[in-house]
Amino acid sequence: MGCALGYRRGAKGGTWIARFRASDGRQHYVPLGAADDARDADGLTVFDFGQAQAKARAWFHQKAREQAGDIAVLDRPYTVADALADYRADYLRRGGKAVDRLDASAAAWIGQELGSIELTKLIRSRIVAWHQKIAETPPRLRTKPGAQQRYREADGSAEAMRRRRSTANRVLTILKAALNHAHREGKCTSDDGWRAVQAFRGADAARLHYLSDAEARRLSNACQADFRALVNTALLTGCRYGELAAMTVGDFNPDSGTLWVRASKGGKPRHVVITEEGCNFLAGLAVGKPGNARLLLRNNGRAWGKSEQQRPLAAACVAARIDPPINFHGLRHTYASRLAMKGAPLAVIAAQLGHSDTRMVEKHYGHLAPSYVAETVRNAFGSLGLVEPSNVVPLAGMD
Repeated sequence: MGCALGYRRGAKGGTWIARFRASDGRQHYVPLGAADDARDADGLTVFDFGQAQAKARAWFHQKAREQAGDIAVLDRPYTVADALADYRADYLRRGGKAVDRLDASAAAWIGQELGSIELTKLIRSRIVAWHQKIAETPPRLRTKPGAQQRYREADGSAEAMRRRRSTANRVLTILKAALNHAHREGKCTSDDGWRAVQAFRGADAARLHYLSDAEARRLSNACQADFRALVNTALLTGCRYGELAAMTVGDFNPDSGTLWVRASKGGKPRHVVITEEGCNFLAGLAVGKPGNARLLLRNNGRAWGKSEQQRPLAAACVAARIDPPINFHGLRHTYASRLAMKGAPLAVIAAQLGHSDTRMVEKHYGHLAPSYVAETVRNAFGSLGLVEPSNVVPLAGMD
């Protein structure tokens, strides 16, 4: 098989031509685009020699795979939508757990805007404009299928901007993961179109919201009985909603005082150590139930389903006067924050939460650990003697 890149001169400028000789001796030709004789190269319709080489190599690679009998080779240009589909299949093969989030982000932000673009024509400026558009679009509201998408009212606050940029960064991560997978699989010869696209800085630096002990008790008391069991278990174990919804009676071991999390977000099971209060509470939930029964059920006997925690938690926050309201993941933050403030080593907190190392724990909870930063700074710095001692003590609640 022979490959060649040719130049065909025309009256208004030249054209790049790729030639591929198959194993049977037949030759295949394809025009790649105009040469940069009269116009500057843009990488889309006008190409310099290097760009024409890259485009030709991609076509040669495709023809070679066709010759080898690769049934996965498309008879059309490979698009962003194709890259997303291939990445999704690989994600599932590797045991990915958050495929619903991947699908939702791809459908909402990637497919319609970029899906039909060929990877060879995807340029940095197009991705940057798309990334910025997501950051400037208000959050989406639930909309009936087939109806026009609804959005929240625009909010120009700094926190709202940070959240939108954080969303844009998460979607960009999915896009780049799909495109990088396509590049590794040889579906395109270059990653120049997206490699240099940067995420927004400081968009993920949100201050975690956690409850005080008094707020946690108020929230628990404001919940209906079945939801109160779910909330209390989250506050006493730090487990995620999905982990709790799937938990069975047999996962609770009262003898060792542990809770077995079979399927976690990271794919690794773990044992969560439970306090005496937690053991007593879970024992009450487990009494009289077989080992394979769900530990936490709704009042109607059904297991907790996807997103069924959102509305009852929002209602409980209103009733308990939790302002700003907390989401279910905030209960996990409350658990970890309390451990940190009580002086638990960060490695222990990481193990309880199911993290493979302490990096995330240090980022989010390290400032709460009295022995982590605060005590070190206070003991090392000492006193400058600038402030005279005073016996004036501020009264609680006074402005």
